[in-house]
Amino acid sequence: MLLDCAVIGGGPAGLNAALVLGRSRRKTVLFDDNKPRNAVTSESHGFITRDGIDPQEFKRIGQEEIRRYPDVSIEKQRVQRIVKENGQFKVEAEDGSLFYAKKVILATGFKETLPAIPRVKEFYGKSLFGCPFCDGWELRDRALAVIADGQKAVHMAKLVSNWTSDLLVFTNGSQVISQDEKELLHSKGIIINEKKIISLIGDEGMLEKIQLEDGTEVLCEGGFIASDWEQSASFQSELGYQVNDQGGIETDSWQRTKSSGVFACGDTRIAGPSQLILAASEGSMAAIAVNAELIEEKFNLQA
Repeated sequence: MLLDCAVIGGGPAGLNAALVLGRSRRKTVLFDDNKPRNAVTSESHGFITRDGIDPQEFKRIGQEEIRRYPDVSIEKQRVQRIVKENGQFKVEAEDGSLFYAKKVILATGFKETLPAIPRVKEFYGKSLFGCPFCDGWELRDRALAVIADGQKAVHMAKLVSNWTSDLLVFTNGSQVISQDEKELLHSKGIIINEKKIISLIGDEGMLEKIQLEDGTEVLCEGGFIASDWEQSASFQSELGYQVNDQGGIETDSWQRTKSSGVFACGDTRIAGPSQLILAASEGSMAAIAVNAELIEEKFNLQA
């Protein structure tokens, strides 16, 4: 069977794309290997009617809703390869099975690499987070840390200061903040510490102190950490789409890439805050664009 669309990735972007395609009576397969970036997260915020939901519960509800539509199937496995042949896409799954589709939506998201700080994984997702819009409310008015050893340090400090007036910036041994930037942050009561972090201290994932290379321990009750992002899966060599300076897939406002028939949505574009509601909205837009192209192709063929 020639599918109308293959959706690669079962997060909020892929789920919403599959939902809209199902409601549009499009033969669709959704691939989901269930390895989300937010696996350590117990709550997701900022999505109206779903604020505070467990991400796995969000996925369960989404898949349950999609199964109401007979034209959509869910493949719980990873896609290994996508090749365009004769105007169609051949999608190879990890079990060797092949699927053929007219269009492809990439919603694979990204994966994070946390800084090499001892015990950081114990606290990430519990008292250390990556997105203030997602978790800043829960940490409001506490003594917070921003841990960033790159150019994100100043930006994150400005952002997090919206939720607390007790803020320290740790660059973990790097000198990445200019003198002018230091003076600006100091003028707002933000303290900068450039010493290397030896360890994070606390119990059951709740941060209490940050231990530095000179032996000092700084009290902190949580914070935000800058990590490196990269694509969870890349099909650029096969499909020929373009990427931006952040390594995200470039699209237009309709989520279309420069490669004909290939769309991208959600975190895979690495273009802004990582929130469920933003990813889901892009998934909806990608599905609408796919549907629009299929309709135009149908009428052009008939003409």
